[in-house]
Amino acid sequence: MGKIIAVANQKGGVGKTTTAVNLAACLGYLKKKVLLVDIDPQGNATSGFGIEKKKIENTSYDMLIGEKTAEQVILHTEFANVDLIPSNIAMAGAEVELVEVENRIERLRMALAPVRDRYDYILFDCPPSLGLITLNAFTASDTVLIPTQCEYYSLEGLSQLMATIRQVKRKYNPSIEVEGVLLTMYDGRLNLTNQVVAEIKRFFPDRVYRTTIPRNVRLSEAPSFGEPVIYFDKGSRGAHSYSEFTREFLKANMKSGSHIFGKK
Repeated sequence: MGKIIAVANQKGGVGKTTTAVNLAACLGYLKKKVLLVDIDPQGNATSGFGIEKKKIENTSYDMLIGEKTAEQVILHTEFANVDLIPSNIAMAGAEVELVEVENRIERLRMALAPVRDRYDYILFDCPPSLGLITLNAFTASDTVLIPTQCEYYSLEGLSQLMATIRQVKRKYNPSIEVEGVLLTMYDGRLNLTNQVVAEIKRFFPDRVYRTTIPRNVRLSEAPSFGEPVIYFDKGSRGAHSYSEFTREFLKANMKSGSHIFGKK
């Protein structure tokens, strides 16, 4: 049974989509079968895999409101072992439409249940908010992976995010846990960065990855070419960092016994 991970942070601009896209690509490159589910109305994870949002017929929105099955919305990407459920601006209407729908918090979990066994990992690229769409993702997930920028305002957002995860754990999904915290846009030369990192590690003991993601031009350029960075420029610092992070991620899963979620 595939392990489901929500890549989430309600603060925008912290590398959430970049992490979802590149973790999916690196896992696929390492021969893991991955489904990336884009549930962000901006659809950046969709375009990050070279899919033109304007030409998409069926999206995660159609699946979430029950008009299409997961099978009908899955796209096979040109990148090794990665499938995608795309998103576009239509998803923005889901927050309003779900309010009056039965089982509105469990729609995503129920929709993906029929295809979960096909994958080693299912990743959600969540919107930068803590609304109904993100609550659906948390209810469906085994863990939450939190990319966070090394700045003061990110610390404030983490408290709110953890309060939401605790609420979901209490009401809807008692097994959900924090997968880990990934430090993005990292610059160890700055005193502020080191102060923020120390505070994050205090807040999340044993949950902060050793690998950090630096600011990198090639990492920023890759989405405009519709490619994850390991395909766009395998020799770049960004590609190296996400490759290292993926190996650390897999090693942590094996050590914790979380590999039981995936196929051997």
